[in-house]
Amino acid sequence: MFHLPDALMITLSRHIDLSKSRLETFATLIIGCVCARTVNLSHIAGQFDTAAQIASNYRRLQRFFQFIRIDQDWLARVLLALIGTQPPYTLCLDRTNWKIGRTDINLLVLCVAARRVRIPLMWTVVNKAGTSNLAQQQRLIRRALRVINAGAISALLADREFTGGQWFDFLQENKIPFVIRVKENRLVRLASGKTVSLASLFRRHKHRRCPSTYRARFEGDETGHELWFAAKRLAGQERQLIIVATTLEPGKGLALYRKRWQIECLFGDSKTRGLNLEDTRLTNPKKLETLIAVVALALVWSHLTATRVKGLKNIKRASHGYRRKSWFRTGFDTLRQWIIHQPAKAADVWTQRWRQAENTLNYNGVV
Repeated sequence: MFHLPDALMITLSRHIDLSKSRLETFATLIIGCVCARTVNLSHIAGQFDTAAQIASNYRRLQRFFQFIRIDQDWLARVLLALIGTQPPYTLCLDRTNWKIGRTDINLLVLCVAARRVRIPLMWTVVNKAGTSNLAQQQRLIRRALRVINAGAISALLADREFTGGQWFDFLQENKIPFVIRVKENRLVRLASGKTVSLASLFRRHKHRRCPSTYRARFEGDETGHELWFAAKRLAGQERQLIIVATTLEPGKGLALYRKRWQIECLFGDSKTRGLNLEDTRLTNPKKLETLIAVVALALVWSHLTATRVKGLKNIKRASHGYRRKSWFRTGFDTLRQWIIHQPAKAADVWTQRWRQAENTLNYNGVV
């Protein structure tokens, strides 16, 4: 009888130095969170193909998270190779949070956004409620630069949480192009020396299709770095103005900013639309980081399954204009069915893509 965890274990054993028991636990975690559609360990404990009691399997899962740490640099290279997206990469930075009892779970995530795929690349647990700080943001980007050269990044996209003169200076010093939304009340200094708020600068902009652009620097920024500021009104929301600061050509930057929504879709895939990440009872930061590694591999497997099912075809749109299903849900639903009824098919998607990816992996360098 075909045993799906064996296929995953054989692949993972070529890259991770774990005992057979730990490899089996790792493989079962990936399969279990897809099949059970939750990361809750008490549900995944029933996915082991053994005669052991569920309570024993649960303790086995707990020990895995207690002792095993996944190298994020290695995993980031693996994830890039598995999804097959070629540079330059569009990166999105954002934060997601929820509560477990009275404990705040706060994750800072950097993801790769492509046309159909959004995959977490690097992540860190913010050890408090609320926004991340500059040091945490910089550390995450420096870790990413160990895997991806700055020249292989088309743009870093982020929302209004990720602003500030020191942050923008850091990105420019590391030659990372960016498109970041800024608040309308921020003050900027024009080339003429005049200081104005962005709200007043773009007040007269009325056309949704034609962006307005200005070259300026933030008031109080003495480094001399000038940025492009571009604004556009949202369709159907004439009072809603999107203003971005960018190092790119402003029209291109404003158009690229639309991809930032991919990281919001990623959070939906990881949570209620997919793996229900908020079901976890893990609160320890190191254990949570290991759990996100499991989730990332499950997400990639789902995307690969969608590619196997749909090929180059697009998902049809319904009468309301939106796709009937997302690319992720197409693969995720199919993968769950295959795991239960056609495990050999699920294994083939996994092993075939890993074989292709292993030819492109470079563990000693950067992409």
